[in-house]
Amino acid sequence: MSKEKVVLAYSGGLDTSIIIPWLKENYDFEIIACCVNVGQEDDMTEVKKKAMLAGASKIYTEDVTDNFVDEFVFDALKANAVYEGKYLLGTAIARPIIAKTLVEVAHKEGAKYIAHGCTGKGNDQVRIETVIASIDPTIQIIAPWRIWDIKSREDAIQYAEERNIPLTVTREKIYSRDQNLLHISHEGGHVEDPKNQPNMKELLMMTKTLQEAKDEPEIVEIEFFKGKPIKVNGKEMSGKEILSTLNKIGGDHGVGVIDLLENRMVGMKSRGVYETPGGTILWYAHSELERLVLEKDVQHYKAQIANKYAELVYNGMWYSGLKMAFDGFIDKTQETVSGKVKVQLYKGNILSAGMESPYAIYNDEISSFGFSELFDHHDAEGFIKLVSLPFKIKAHCLGKEYLDKTFKSKEA
Repeated sequence: MSKEKVVLAYSGGLDTSIIIPWLKENYDFEIIACCVNVGQEDDMTEVKKKAMLAGASKIYTEDVTDNFVDEFVFDALKANAVYEGKYLLGTAIARPIIAKTLVEVAHKEGAKYIAHGCTGKGNDQVRIETVIASIDPTIQIIAPWRIWDIKSREDAIQYAEERNIPLTVTREKIYSRDQNLLHISHEGGHVEDPKNQPNMKELLMMTKTLQEAKDEPEIVEIEFFKGKPIKVNGKEMSGKEILSTLNKIGGDHGVGVIDLLENRMVGMKSRGVYETPGGTILWYAHSELERLVLEKDVQHYKAQIANKYAELVYNGMWYSGLKMAFDGFIDKTQETVSGKVKVQLYKGNILSAGMESPYAIYNDEISSFGFSELFDHHDAEGFIKLVSLPFKIKAHCLGKEYLDKTFKSKEA
């Protein structure tokens, strides 16, 4: 009788490297490793070799980078989704397509179980399992970090050493990193304590430090069509090529590094350093173009939705009804978000350097302080009277005593 199969979300990092032997020691499963390539810079030949040596019977290396950029990164870009004002959601955006691919492999292999290496304190366990439940609620989850006796990354290293599992992390450089084409995150080690200044020279992998960044500014032009970038410096590219190109350019100028003390969805705070060079350029340029083409109420209301959208993505609700309803609204707003945006990059900074669009709703003749046939300065008098009318009524009704009390200068 053949064994039951489990599909393991495999990266070759510390957690997933020890999960294979742990599964073999605790379950009678055939282990199918699945490494989903979303643009991380791993040698897939080495990843395959490592998984097989650890005891997997088979490994899939599924390259979904194009779909990741076109269908996930660019959806978040169109929404201007930024979590807590800083984080461009690099890890959170990747988890849905990773989980979706795991389900596809499970179906192909006839596996009833999916295992992952997400910790019980983190957000990724929710992101992965919510997507799996959305696609196939019959699949059962095995989450070793919620079961085993391993309590820390130091324990995990010891477990690996006892079983002669090769590792790239050490007790001295114990950072937990997550990389895809949009970003790389750095957590753990000295980064965890908010009072410590991160050693950027030691941490950064995609981006140069400000000291090492180019000494001359550079102007980059990005062209958008209906909210999606289609060209860089006049050259038409795929989404994957655009993000790769801007990662290199932005990385050379030290753009897109943030130090964030964030609120995890499970209720605790955690601190991480994130590198998102190309994404930061795209988010900035896209937001600037929207200022040129969206009418005031649409722009303002979309900004409110962007905050909630980012929260939904962060919390793993990619396939929720609310998030998908927001997608419909956002796609409608993007119908006129086409045009070219120039940005200047220098020592971690991004500055606007000009933009144009056939849908621009800015007219310098109207907006200038000079004469315009569409606007007469005298019209402002009636407008101001109407706007201020409620305040006049309130003042008249409440009387002088109330006004004196309300607007009396505070004593020192």
